[in-house]
Amino acid sequence: MTYGFALFPGQGAQHEGMGKEVYEGSKAAREVFECASDTAGLDVAKLCFESSMDELSKTVNSQIAIFTHSMAVYAALKEAGVSFSACAGFSLGEYTALAASGIVSLEDGIKIVRKRGQVMQKAADSMDSGMAAVLGLEDEVVEKACSEVTSGIVLPVNYNCPNQLVIAGECQALNDAIELCKATGARRALPLAVSGAFHTPLLNEAAEELGEFLSGIKFNEPTMPIYTNVTGDILKTDDMISHLKTHMVSPVRWKTLMANGIKAGLKTGCEIGTGKTLTGFAKKIDKELSILPVETMENVESVAK
Repeated sequence: MTYGFALFPGQGAQHEGMGKEVYEGSKAAREVFECASDTAGLDVAKLCFESSMDELSKTVNSQIAIFTHSMAVYAALKEAGVSFSACAGFSLGEYTALAASGIVSLEDGIKIVRKRGQVMQKAADSMDSGMAAVLGLEDEVVEKACSEVTSGIVLPVNYNCPNQLVIAGECQALNDAIELCKATGARRALPLAVSGAFHTPLLNEAAEELGEFLSGIKFNEPTMPIYTNVTGDILKTDDMISHLKTHMVSPVRWKTLMANGIKAGLKTGCEIGTGKTLTGFAKKIDKELSILPVETMENVESVAK
């Protein structure tokens, strides 16, 4: 069975016990967890299966956990004969797409994500910052609200779907932007349970540190197209280090990415790993888009039919 999009979730999708069912039901999935543990020098299976939500929600833990689970489910899908025409991932999920498309090996993907989680955790710990979801306003209205804040840095960062835009920045500026959005008629504007202003220039130092680490990584030509968060277009792989540094400090243009995939004929797909967030976005982006969440062996078997 071939689907259009392989979609991979980002940070925030983690939950207690994640991945245990597919680990127990698929040899290919178990091998991914074992590879992650060996490569990262960390018992990733134990992290995913036994950690509290507080532990899993730490950036340094959630990124390696989500990446490993998604790659394990992807391996189980391939084992069951499922293939895809293209791939994409939300924020952290773009790294999963890099591994799924063969641009990096599984081992190198694990190394990169482990390092990315560490540098982003360090950045988050060094500043008073956060993120908030704004619902019910046009993008231009939210952008204007952010531009009018004078108390610090706050920017639009995740263009998720129509009338849903996430903003990020320094806490005082973020709170001021939330109040402006509410005053302008936002249906909701609420802080998210993350510790940093991800996808903003506040992570420039973390991006530079990641870039230095990436100099030792081998990048390959993709085996299938990958749509990138940075532009929403198919990724050009000529300068991956520069791209991934930019990716860390640039907005996630998910709405544009999905629209471009739809124009290219990608009308089906699977959200591979934890949660149903991307499935929910898809329904709001285009009602004709059919995305199936795949987290468990039951899900794998269902989409393989």
